Amino acid sequence: MSSSTSRDGFQSRLGFVLAAAGAAIGLGNIWGFPTQAANNGGGAFLVVYLIVTLLLALPALYAEVYIGNQFQKNPVEALEQACGERFATVGKNAGIIGLIGALMMLSFYTIVAGWMLAHACSALAELFGFIDSAKWLSNSSTLRNIIFTPIFIILTAAIIHQGVHRGIERWSTRLMPILLIMLIGLVFYILQQDGATEGIKLFLIPDFNQVSDPKLIISAMGQAFFSLAIGVGSMMVYGSYMGKDQSIGKLVVSIAALDTFIAFIAGLLIIPALFVAQHAGQQVFENGKLIGEGQLIFQILPELFSSMGVIGTIVSFMFFALLSIAALTSTISSTEVPVAYLVENKKVSRNKATWFISLLVLIASMTLVAYFELLFGLVVQLLTTILQPLMSLFYFIVVGWIWKRGNNLANIANIQNNTKLKLFSFYLRFICPVLLIIVFVNVAF
Repeated sequence: MSSSTSRDGFQSRLGFVLAAAGAAIGLGNIWGFPTQAANNGGGAFLVVYLIVTLLLALPALYAEVYIGNQFQKNPVEALEQACGERFATVGKNAGIIGLIGALMMLSFYTIVAGWMLAHACSALAELFGFIDSAKWLSNSSTLRNIIFTPIFIILTAAIIHQGVHRGIERWSTRLMPILLIMLIGLVFYILQQDGATEGIKLFLIPDFNQVSDPKLIISAMGQAFFSLAIGVGSMMVYGSYMGKDQSIGKLVVSIAALDTFIAFIAGLLIIPALFVAQHAGQQVFENGKLIGEGQLIFQILPELFSSMGVIGTIVSFMFFALLSIAALTSTISSTEVPVAYLVENKKVSRNKATWFISLLVLIASMTLVAYFELLFGLVVQLLTTILQPLMSLFYFIVVGWIWKRGNNLANIANIQNNTKLKLFSFYLRFICPVLLIIVFVNVAF
């Protein structure tokens, strides 16, 4: 077994925060969050999302990063050791379930990422006068999925096989600032267009009558867990690449704050853009719901950008390039979970492990492409509303009840006589599991 000192890892706090934020900041923030908000009452969804993130998602993120950091191992081995001899098999199996969850996420995520890449290429083709190619790239087809999904998988693998420091950290510190600059620039542009004000009002002024809607709460919870990449082991493996001397609490708050900030800014981009399109004569809503829901981003926004002339085409390229970068930072983290397991537990070289996992993802994603209508939505729902919250519940139980035959955090808090840590350990042990169970009861009934 490789010792923790010989493992590759992050060389700086900034590198870890940007990489972990990159894992969290993806299509869930820039595409999923705004469309969910637009479909679920705008400001009301935002309020519930912020509450759920604070009360459940943030503690779950802490628990996941904390376990990985303390054991300096991949999720399968970390959970096995955290559960002790008595529950070692349970911990190992939970780690494998999380690993399967990462592969599930990659199976559909790489397809959607391929859509973003194709639309970015479509804008470029239009800029250079290749109109027929631009039309083909912008229209959904099985052939386009077969071409662009593997391209995205290869892009991810090309970074992962370079390792944690030279690959993940280096590229995260490059891609994340570009993403942020492009996002803010696009927001400023869209907010100057006619009709944008209506979108801002929908997004920022909540209807508190909708806040208690169980469907809205469930949607917000699923979005928060998916957005922060909780429950699939990504954050645990990233936590294991940081030294034990780091303040995990501060790092986790930084990640969650940056993730939530990006989601909020994305809401200021997408929702006003939909109303700009509506102001220009396009039908966006029907009976208070988005037409086509998430797919609307590929139907309405390209038409909106096209109506703006050359500037609109440039904006279209920037928009879909932004989404492609966001997707890439997330696929990197999800791919690292099974790769780390193969490297550390099965003694496979990083290069072979990377390409083997990439092949598995390709097979899984091509299966979804072949049976898209039947499987795609089902896999997304299983992951975001069942597997991710259940894994988070397991993390709470491990940290609060199983680890060292009791609450490991409470033991540390008592030794250090840290009142804040004592309160947080109590919250993690009792309140968080109860809140999650209440949500599951609402889902079932």
